[in-house]
Amino acid sequence: MTLIQNIRKYRLMLLRAARSSRGRDLMLYFLFVCVAFVFWLVLSLDSEVQKDYDVPVELEEMPDSVTLIGQMPAGFSVLVQGKGSQFLRYTWGHMPSLKMKFNENVVDGNIFALSRQKIDGRLRDYFGQGVQIMSVKPDSVRIPFTSAPGHVLPLRINADVHADLQYIISGPLKASVDSVRIYSVNGVPRTLNHVETEPIIRNSLRDTARLDVRIKPIPGFRIIPERVIVTVPVEPLISRRRTVKVDVTGMPHNTRLFTFPSQVEVTYLVPMSAYNEDLPVKAFVDYQDVDPQKSRARVILLQMPDICHNVTVSPDSVEFIIEKNHMHQ
Repeated sequence: MTLIQNIRKYRLMLLRAARSSRGRDLMLYFLFVCVAFVFWLVLSLDSEVQKDYDVPVELEEMPDSVTLIGQMPAGFSVLVQGKGSQFLRYTWGHMPSLKMKFNENVVDGNIFALSRQKIDGRLRDYFGQGVQIMSVKPDSVRIPFTSAPGHVLPLRINADVHADLQYIISGPLKASVDSVRIYSVNGVPRTLNHVETEPIIRNSLRDTARLDVRIKPIPGFRIIPERVIVTVPVEPLISRRRTVKVDVTGMPHNTRLFTFPSQVEVTYLVPMSAYNEDLPVKAFVDYQDVDPQKSRARVILLQMPDICHNVTVSPDSVEFIIEKNHMHQ
C-alpha cells in the first residue's frame, strides 16, 4: 500500500469518526477547551502580576585606555510589577541588554557609578513606564577605574599536587601565561613583586591535568587575565634494568681488587618519556670501606638522576680478592 493510499485510508477513518455522535461530542469538548484557554489568557494578560527577570547589562562607549578596578555586574536581578501583557515579549523572547553609557555615569573623576535612582529609571525605560520596579540587585554600582598602563608582574603557581602510585609529576607545572598585568588607581607598590594562583590541590593523578585556575585577587587591584590554565604533567613510571661493571675506587699504589661477580644489575623506575635515555649508572666498591677480614664488600651506586626512583642493585654486595704487588729493589 502506497503512502497516498494510507493517507486516504486514515482520512476516511477520521471523517467517519467525526460524523459519529461520539466524534461530535469530542469535537465540541475540544472547542470549549480552546475557548476557555483564550478566555483565561485574556484575563491573565490584563491582571496585575509580579515577575522576576535577570536583565543583562552592556557598558557602552568606554575608552580602550580605561580599565575598571573591579567587575561590572553581568546583569541586574529585577522584581517588577505590571499587567501581564506588558511582559509578554519577555516570556519567550531573548532578554535584550540594558545599555549604560560610560561617560554619562562618571563621578569624582575616576569612578563609574550607578545610583538606585539611575538604575530604576533605566529599568522603567527598559520595561515601559507602566511597570513598577519593586526591587533590584545590585541596587547600586560604584567601580573605580584608571587610564594608567598596567604593571607586569610574574605569576607563581600555588600547588600541592601528587601522582598516584606508579605515576610521577614528570616536570614543572606551567601556566598558560607566566606574567600578568595589574592595575590600580594609586599605582602598584614596590613590595608587590608577584601574584599567585588560588591554591591547587590534587591527589592520585594518573594523567596530565589541565586545570582552569583563578588568580588570587588582591583588594584594590585588577589583575588581567583573571584565570589561567595550569598544566600538571603526569607520566607512568616504567621499570628499567641495566647491567653495569663494578669499579673500584680509592685503591693504594701497587694494589688490585677483583670483585666476584664483576657486574651487578641495577633496577629503577623512570618516566615513560625517559625510558630510552642513556642515563649515567655507575656502581663501585670503595677500597677504604673494604674489611679484609670479611668475605664481601658493599656495592655503592653513584648518585642517580632525579628522574630515577626506587633504585635497587643486585647483588648489593660482592665477594672480592685483594692482590698486592711487592716491588723488589
